[in-house]
Amino acid sequence: MSPPDPPLDPTTVTMVRLREYPLLRSGKVRDLFDLGDSLLIVATDRLSAFDVILPTPIPGKGRILSAISDFWFERTSDIIPSHRTGRSLDELVLLDDERTILEGRSSIVRKAARIDIECVVRGYLAGSGWKEYAACGTLAGSKLPASLRPGARLPEPAFTPAIKNDAGHDHNISRTDLVNVVGRDLAHVLETRSMELYRRGSEIAARAGFTLADTKLEFGWIDQQLTLIDEAFTPDSSRYWDMTLPASATEPVSFDKQVVRDWLESTGWDKQAPGPALPELIVSKARARYRDVLERLTSIEQNGDTT
Repeated sequence: MSPPDPPLDPTTVTMVRLREYPLLRSGKVRDLFDLGDSLLIVATDRLSAFDVILPTPIPGKGRILSAISDFWFERTSDIIPSHRTGRSLDELVLLDDERTILEGRSSIVRKAARIDIECVVRGYLAGSGWKEYAACGTLAGSKLPASLRPGARLPEPAFTPAIKNDAGHDHNISRTDLVNVVGRDLAHVLETRSMELYRRGSEIAARAGFTLADTKLEFGWIDQQLTLIDEAFTPDSSRYWDMTLPASATEPVSFDKQVVRDWLESTGWDKQAPGPALPELIVSKARARYRDVLERLTSIEQNGDTT
């Protein structure tokens, strides 16, 4: 069964507070609550760009992201387990308005000892990967062929880890640096699982007409077992490029928040908080692209094309 398309959100949720459960952490998009033996993770409609939470949310974005993650957690469970428990909100003590806010944008998850590494896999040259290449001719410290263009397909998908930073920029490191941080055995496992997940994601995304240009994955330990946590292959953590539309002069058409980044770049904003308010047209375009990712992924099964 594919996850249901989330209904249009009657309200825009930018902050969540619950009477019975303490807030553990408020991130760029997600709020995390302590349930005692487990956690409640809530995807809000906040939008961040260049590591700044913007004043303008994207209505319903949290529900779309949650549905996309559920889609991918289910389709990668044979590679690695996720932190999702499958437990219902009915188990929680909630006010009616709290339940309305949480429906479709929250999940009860197991507590994990997070590994503070962003496991990035790149199949194409974009974002910070392109910036490094343009400056040094390398990607994560490894030499690449000369004269590649933005959006170029890499000879092989590349594992490019980063030190996670919840408040600001993640710090890109080499695979050798990763070994020094987490040890050789764990570095090997993180790279192996990340590459397996990226290959699975790329295969499924292609059936929906997308190129999965790159993705960021997070892992943690639960009962001494490596587990996929946080989110999976959402437009906030991955670049989806449309196979069916012609590429621009730089990169293919992107189905994520690139439309927001492009607008912000055009304003001359210095990328320091507070960010500028987004015009309605940009909000509408961004939301449409998030929804298109979900709709095209879930249409795979409706058309009988399954893994």
